[in-house]
Amino acid sequence: MSSLGELRTIARSRRGTALRVREKYPDNKAALVFLLPWMIGLLGLTIGPIFASLYLSFTDYNLLQPPVWSGLDNIVEMFGDARFWNSFRVTVVYVLVGVPLQLALALALAMLLDKGMRGLPFYRSVFYLPSLMGGSVAVAILWRQVFGKEGLVNGFLAWFGIDGPGWIGHPDFALGTLIVLNIWTFGSPMVIFLAGLRQIPEMYYEAASMDGAGRVRQFFSITFPLLTPVIFFNLVLQIIFSFQAFTQAYVVSGGTGGPSDSTMFFTLLLYKEAFTELDMGYASAMSWFLLVVIAAFTAFNFWLSKYWVFYDD
Repeated sequence: MSSLGELRTIARSRRGTALRVREKYPDNKAALVFLLPWMIGLLGLTIGPIFASLYLSFTDYNLLQPPVWSGLDNIVEMFGDARFWNSFRVTVVYVLVGVPLQLALALALAMLLDKGMRGLPFYRSVFYLPSLMGGSVAVAILWRQVFGKEGLVNGFLAWFGIDGPGWIGHPDFALGTLIVLNIWTFGSPMVIFLAGLRQIPEMYYEAASMDGAGRVRQFFSITFPLLTPVIFFNLVLQIIFSFQAFTQAYVVSGGTGGPSDSTMFFTLLLYKEAFTELDMGYASAMSWFLLVVIAAFTAFNFWLSKYWVFYDD
């Protein structure tokens, strides 16, 4: 009985302490205190700069003098700039060609690794490694060596008596080398595909095999429909990432976007306008145009998804 009384006393003491804490620090105020650092960062480092860039896109601002309101001059200049449209075309080609090929390779390797081969964690780590390094300066420099005039690719072609061009320095092939680099960084979508494949019940394949369905029929009737939410997720992410690609083009082209602006990505031209030409107002207008384009591609994918993405419900 004494022990029971002690437990009751302790319980009443703890309830009293909890009530006093609640009276002194109401739940909503405590939550605000914990959220305050994040909210300061959101306002000061994200939302604030976003609206500041929106204002600067309507000004003439060179980083050295106060911005001067210029209205729609930057937008008119942007739409009449041939270099602007060339950079946009290069980026769209990079996205429309590189993203589908990257996802196709990632899905193929994910299906191969899903078979439960020996040493799966090792292979999974090796295949994921390019995604960690693909956007680095070191890999971009290595890519210049691989596709240079005396690089590994031409060395391989020389065995067959083929004199390859300087891939990086040729206007017709330079963008293709960057697309290959983007395809090579397939590790991240591959891991996501692998996780999606592990969620497909094996009984579906067993039932299909008993009905005489081959591997191709199983892929298009079982794997692909059940994997479409994962494919859609990877598609949206990789389109956004590809539109923002910068390091590869900057390092491989030496910051020039050459040859003949064939690797002048939109982000590279934006960087040059902002920090080389010091035309921050024009660069801000370009950044908002890029935001609108990415939002449009994303909205189109969400609209299109209702025709080919299948969920459990």
